[in-house]
Amino acid sequence: MAQRLATEYVKACLQLTAQEMARFVRFMGDQNVRMQVRVLENGNHELALVDEAGKEEIRLIFERHDDLFVCVLSCRLVHPKLTNAMRKAVSQFRGDAVVNRIYPNYTMVYHYKKGAVHKIVELSGGESRTVFELKDTLGLLEQTFNNRQIEFEIERIQCAVNELLDLRNQSKDAEEIRNIDERLKQHTRQLFVFEAQ
Repeated sequence: MAQRLATEYVKACLQLTAQEMARFVRFMGDQNVRMQVRVLENGNHELALVDEAGKEEIRLIFERHDDLFVCVLSCRLVHPKLTNAMRKAVSQFRGDAVVNRIYPNYTMVYHYKKGAVHKIVELSGGESRTVFELKDTLGLLEQTFNNRQIEFEIERIQCAVNELLDLRNQSKDAEEIRNIDERLKQHTRQLFVFEAQ
């Protein structure tokens, strides 16, 4: 397996409530990285994370926005402890991020939404290839169900049109024929609407 050279957070965003912020500080304290927390006058929080060997440091600044602490960061990490701590933090605290995992001959680009990997793209030699993409199975099933509902509605209207045509062919009364023709026009408009969906 290829040795990872670096992990680059192109853009990461964490949005935490006050309770989640306290959990985040405890969580980072358990990740075998040295941490300093500063609470600034305006309520913002600054976390300095240093790997145990002291070779790498990142600063996370959480700005207070109404009831949330928001951290937007970009950074490049090389050492595994800090890299793993950030990966776990993005996942556990439902962050959004674009992360490049850089190897000697290629780069894997991970797209996180609400802490879950939604897409992985391999970049190599100027080419890109999607390795993984999360499918919205529930959304696809819902869309299929809605399409079936439209099909059922079209079938119902077609049956109603056939019955009206039979009535029209049997009717001798001009007023009744005009009423049937009006109902046929309404059904025809409905069919055009449903078939356009």
